[in-house]
Amino acid sequence: MSRYSILIDVNKCNGCYNCFLSCRDEYYGNEYPGYSAAQPLNDQFWMQVAEIERGEYPKPKISYIAKPCMHCESAPCIDAAKDGAVYRRDDGIVMIDPVKAKGQEAIVNACPYRVIFWNSELQLPQKCTMCAHRLDEGEKQPRCVESCPTGALVFGDLDDQNSEIAKLSKSLDVESLHPEFGTDSLVKYVGIPKRFVAGEVVFAGKEGECAPGVKVTLTGGGLNLETVTDIFGDFEFERLEKNESYTVAVSVDGYAAKEVSFVMRKDVNLGEVVLDPK
Repeated sequence: MSRYSILIDVNKCNGCYNCFLSCRDEYYGNEYPGYSAAQPLNDQFWMQVAEIERGEYPKPKISYIAKPCMHCESAPCIDAAKDGAVYRRDDGIVMIDPVKAKGQEAIVNACPYRVIFWNSELQLPQKCTMCAHRLDEGEKQPRCVESCPTGALVFGDLDDQNSEIAKLSKSLDVESLHPEFGTDSLVKYVGIPKRFVAGEVVFAGKEGECAPGVKVTLTGGGLNLETVTDIFGDFEFERLEKNESYTVAVSVDGYAAKEVSFVMRKDVNLGEVVLDPK
């Protein structure tokens, strides 16, 4: 038995869309009998790339989240299908039978991730197959993983303890996209963006000069984090929880320490934190 999975590291994704383009190249206009009907030109994105805008000027950020079918172990689409039109292979890949599924639009509506699409011309639900046809031919990776230039996508067998994906899943902080859906998705993520706080340290009387190497700590929400300002005097703390209360403390020799407290309703820019001489 195997459990094929894709591990998606959001921190490594630069939004190049190679995964999206290679998926389109593989499936648009190409039918793979027994696996999938041809993908139409419009309105289907078997590999989506969501752009998540975060923060605001002058501290904006953007993250990219690649989103294929999650190949859930508790798949709502399987439950919604009739006559075995959606099934799970022995390797864990969830497939839509391109013959049996004809006319079953309920399969599309069952997916909480919105990664199943309706082909109105063929009257057929369609989605990512994790390139099952390629794997069965002996290829080592789906097209999206093969085309990723930054290594943000890793494919392999979770049940093979010697595989790269199994090792990474043990060593990294791996999570599911929307765990509240309760689908036990096989596709996993690293670095799904949460809230962040940023700011800039300035020494009173030295405005316009950078303040590098200043100690900055963050406490609250069960965290106790520490960093130092970069060469521009900037600092940042990532992956903070919404609606939690936090305190940022700034200290350096020769200056009075300063604390700033806030509730993380949204991404926070503290602006200039000015330290006064002792």
